[in-house]
This record gives sequence, C-alpha cells and structure tokens, in this order.
Amino acid sequence: MTRYVVVGGGIVGLAVAHRLLTDRPGDQVTVLEKEPGWAAHQTGHNSGVIHAGVYYPPGSLKATLCRAGSASMVEFCAAHDLSYDICGKLIVATAEAELPRLHALHQRALANGLPVRLIDAAEAREYEPHVAAVAALHVTSTGIVDFGAVCRKLAELLAAGGADLRTGTEVTGVVDRGDRVVVQTTRGEVPADVLINCAGLHADRISRLAGVPTPVRIVPFRGEYYELTPGRRELVRGLIYPVPDPQFPFLGVHLTKMIDGSVHAGPNAVLATSREGYSWGRISPRDVLDEVSYRGLWALGRKHYRYGLTEVARSLSRRRFAASLARLVPELTGADIVRAGAGVRAQAIRPDGTLVDDFLIVETGRQVHVLNAPSPAATSSLEIARHIVSRLPVAPAR
Repeated sequence: MTRYVVVGGGIVGLAVAHRLLTDRPGDQVTVLEKEPGWAAHQTGHNSGVIHAGVYYPPGSLKATLCRAGSASMVEFCAAHDLSYDICGKLIVATAEAELPRLHALHQRALANGLPVRLIDAAEAREYEPHVAAVAALHVTSTGIVDFGAVCRKLAELLAAGGADLRTGTEVTGVVDRGDRVVVQTTRGEVPADVLINCAGLHADRISRLAGVPTPVRIVPFRGEYYELTPGRRELVRGLIYPVPDPQFPFLGVHLTKMIDGSVHAGPNAVLATSREGYSWGRISPRDVLDEVSYRGLWALGRKHYRYGLTEVARSLSRRRFAASLARLVPELTGADIVRAGAGVRAQAIRPDGTLVDDFLIVETGRQVHVLNAPSPAATSSLEIARHIVSRLPVAPAR
C-alpha cells in the first residue's frame, strides 16, 4: 500500500485526491487542509466560469488541460447532478484599435481547436442586446458553475471512498527521509510515500519547507468584484469580456452571469497585503515582508507601474470601476453596482519579474509541487489531477 498525502483542500487538491482514489484503489489517500472547510480561498472566491481555453498558447499545459478540463468538468457536474450552464461568452472589441488583438485571439482559439466565431456588431447584439462592440469573438463552450459545490461533492466522494480528510490541520514542516516523507502538522506527524503540494497561495512556502528549490515566488493579487443590482441584471444574458492585454495574465474587468442568477462585475487586480487579503484592511506583516524583499516584484513593478496605478485607482473608485464596465455595456452606471467581495490570485513571479503564464508543476523524488495554478485551474482541475497522477510511479519503493 502506498501512502499519498495531498496538501491543500481547494479544487486542485481535492481533484488530485479523487483521481488517486479512483486510479489506485487500495492505496491510502490523506488530504490536509489548514482551514476548517474546503475551498476556503482561491476556489471559493472565483467567478465560477468554466473556461474554454481561448487565451492560452497552443501546446501549453493551460491550453491542453483547460480544453479537456472544460469537458470533464461538465461531465462531472452532469454525473453528480450539480447545476451548470454552458451559456457561451462574447469577447468584445469596443474600438477599431482592438481588432488586431481580437483577430489574433481568434487564430489562437482556432489553433486550440475551439468552437469560436468572429461576429460583427449586429450579431453581437443578438447575443447581448446591450453590448457595445465593433466586433466580437463568440465562444460557445464557455459555461458557469459553482466550484464550491464541486469541491463539496469531491469531498463527499473522497469520504465515501475511504480517504482520510483532515481539515483544521496546518503543515508546519516537511522532512524527506529518503524512503518516506514525514509531514509535520499542527495535529501531529503524517507519514507519506508521496507528497503532493496543492497549497495554492502557500504552495511555494510548502515547497521551501520540504527543501525543494523553488524557482518562483507566489505574489498575491486581489481581484475585487461588484455585482449588478437586481433590477439591472437583464442587461447581461451571459458573459461579456473585453479583449485582454497579452502582457498580463489578467483578463480585464468583465461581466459574468453566475449560476444563482446574479451578475458579477470584475475583477480588477491589485497587489494584496496578505496572501489571504480579501480587503485593503487585511495586512500580514510576514506576507508584506515577503513581497517587498523579493526582487522579482520590484522588477515587475518597474515594468508595469502604470498598469498597477490604474488598477489601484479603479479599486478605490466606484466611478472608475463603473466606467470600465460601461465600455462593455454603456447603460451601466455607478448606481447599478454594489460591492460583492473579492478573491486573491496566487501568481507565481520569477526573479527577473516575469509572470509565469502556464501551470508550473515541479516533480522531485517523492514530492510533487504545484507552484502556479491560477485561472483556469478550477476549470482544468480534473485534468491537472489526471496529469499529475499519470506521472507518478505505480508503486513507489518504501
């Protein structure tokens, strides 16, 4: 019997544990989560979009796992009676100057094998009557779901399958003894033959605890959301996105119909003062020190400080936030939106200041560390799990 320990109870960690239980019956699977429940951070604070895989370079892990993951996520939801809606989305060019980027995105989507169409302004308004567009990319396979509900179902399946699920258990150390790994926690030691680190916002710290050289530092970016007031929800039928700036992994402020019928607007992207900093007032001295002492963040700031200042200004001003939305739907004003919480993106940054734009998974000995898994990781989670488990030895020596 092989003992697997998965650190992290977000959607990637739970999906990996479920894949282990499915593919390797008879082995022991333990999941360690420091919070009292599942999906407490990135998974539980995202926009609930089942991404199609439009944005990612052909052949990248994001492109291949997102496309496969969008299909397997829908299959999982259908099999377990979880609500989802393949409503499609529009990526809209609101000015002629954005058309070259829209056309480049169209070509990338085709290279990724996705069902997309370039449409003119009149056809865009057939899908979204209130949208402002000179042209748009219609992505038919984009959908929405409650990823928190997916996590609850995964945890239920894991419990039924005999997995050892430990919430309220924080990892404090990792000792690799060659023939096994000992995971030290706030509730005692847990022996493992294989450790799989899916700790999200804290994945680089777990890697360092384990003595594994970490080629990146995770820097937290807070994404703040508004939602449309109930009387203005009819302005958006599905999902409306701007054409993104290819220099950044952020997709720009967009409008998203949620599975509960509400319509969320956002997120922006501002540097957070805590890895779990869901508001300006939440500050972690340790996390701030981590950020300001990292030369990669200073290098990033020197290259993109204007972008960062724009995001901060939008964070502090409802009027600016509403103006960004009005580029997509001109009828929207500041009176039509109310605050709706925030999420924090765990973004891996290299020492030279470049953003890691693909999933980053480091394998060494008896350990696997998922060091960069922001969006579209929730969409791709079942396929990230399949990818990781397929690469593990069937029966590691003890």
